[in-house]
Amino acid sequence: MNADLKTVETPSGKGAADENFPVGSFLLPKRLRPHVMTYYAFARAIDDIADDPDTLPQDKITGLNAMDDALWGRNKKPDETLAKATALRASMLETNVDLTHGSDLVSAFRQDAVQSRYNTWHDLIDYCMRSASPVGRYLLELHGENKAHFEYSDALCNALQVINHLQDCADDLRTLDRCYLPLDWCEEAGASVDMLREETSPPALRAVQMKCIEGTENLLRQADKLPGKLKSKSLSMESGVIISIAWKLVDKLKRQDPLASRVELSKPQFMLYGLKGAIKGLF
Repeated sequence: MNADLKTVETPSGKGAADENFPVGSFLLPKRLRPHVMTYYAFARAIDDIADDPDTLPQDKITGLNAMDDALWGRNKKPDETLAKATALRASMLETNVDLTHGSDLVSAFRQDAVQSRYNTWHDLIDYCMRSASPVGRYLLELHGENKAHFEYSDALCNALQVINHLQDCADDLRTLDRCYLPLDWCEEAGASVDMLREETSPPALRAVQMKCIEGTENLLRQADKLPGKLKSKSLSMESGVIISIAWKLVDKLKRQDPLASRVELSKPQFMLYGLKGAIKGLF
């Protein structure tokens, strides 16, 4: 795809500082942080393409396909409009990390371009396995960890994705007409997608949110095993931080209605639970 930058990337203005969880923090080895930020830049770029409300679905897919082609080196000549994908390709080849951990993200965001509802929890987790799990798998491979531990990082990343969906459920529907709540659970509870437009969650919708929280807690119990499996102390501490913050966010989501107000940690809470997680990961 030969197009100017605006037709490929649609920057949202979001950066690492806007994420709920630390990205490329000081806990990671200094030599690896540039590679992590290159991966993040690619992920941010393709996510922004998929989430741009002013771009038609087919144009989103065209842009995402172009990024994927650049990642795999399918371009016949260099294209500076795909710089983030080209940079990630170089980084992953240098560090001997599987390119599929970038390409799987593209697959998920292609899906976001054309699919706005999920029938079951299984369908949602299938999406998370491509939109979130590749991040954890990338970090484990980058640190030379055993691939047998992917199951624990998958659980953590999928939990983080569901937490994000619950936090943003109203905004997702309002801006992108997306709903990640399993429709079969909504039907069972007598809830409707349109309830996400309310100022507070009706009891039926709250029941669906709580069922998603229960599923997230099950994922986090599996993720709790991750720090103890890792050889890298820095990655163990980093994962401990993220797990600790995730558990606190789940606790807040159980107590607060995400339609009534943004459910997030204050800076002191972020620091406190991050410190607790780092200590747990260290020991």
